[in-house]
Amino acid sequence: MKHLRELFDRTVFLKRLLLFAVTVAAALLIYRLTINIFSQSTVLGLLAAWFAVAYLLLPRMHRILTKLYLPDYFIGRARTGEGILGDPINLAYNGSLVDLKKAMKQSGWIEADELNWRSTRKMITSTLRGRSYPNAPVSSLFLFGNKQAVAFQQEVGGSTKERHHVRFWKCPKGWKLPGGFQADYLGAATYDTSVGLSLYTFQITHKIEENTDIERDFVINTLKKHNPVVRVKVVKDYSSGYHHRNGGGDTIKTDGALPFIVIQ
Repeated sequence: MKHLRELFDRTVFLKRLLLFAVTVAAALLIYRLTINIFSQSTVLGLLAAWFAVAYLLLPRMHRILTKLYLPDYFIGRARTGEGILGDPINLAYNGSLVDLKKAMKQSGWIEADELNWRSTRKMITSTLRGRSYPNAPVSSLFLFGNKQAVAFQQEVGGSTKERHHVRFWKCPKGWKLPGGFQADYLGAATYDTSVGLSLYTFQITHKIEENTDIERDFVINTLKKHNPVVRVKVVKDYSSGYHHRNGGGDTIKTDGALPFIVIQ
């Protein structure tokens, strides 16, 4: 056991060292690109510098820093791949994933494609051309150290720029929410209003509606309207109502209520 613990600690240390080395390398690359830009003033150089900052340097810096100042336990928020606090957890569900998918489908929701290079390329193309992509992927957010188990969406106006969407994560077996509540899945529902740049990384991302309670209630209403077997119990003041920012830097606010969905 001691040998395994030492091996694990060594592996974690090497991973952190590698992340730090990659971050330093990215910073040096950006420095060289910046020098090149000022000497040649090329558009290509500007694009290269933006890509290096947004997709190489800042994400790795956030991963290092968030490990230092963010607690590693449930605080009612999902996290981005960089460790930044993301969307508020505003839904709970008790039941099987099969029943959830069936109920969401009956309510007009479409399961999002898995996020990969192919789906990302298709989404970028659809967005630039203003074309429909009903099952476009959503970015990966993390809860309990895992990305969402499933995500659903409803496109608005035949474009990927604006859409309703919700993610669900599987809760650990036997785990309880604050207050002793239990749920099989937790969800985060937000409404995409447009496409823009992240305030924290400058990556291209969706911007969301500030009042996340509106999208939370929209999900509940569509489920209850199309599924008579769905029951919802709302725990008011589950958390304090607050204003903050999500993983892309968009302002968010919520009243702190947590609806529990049950499919009977």
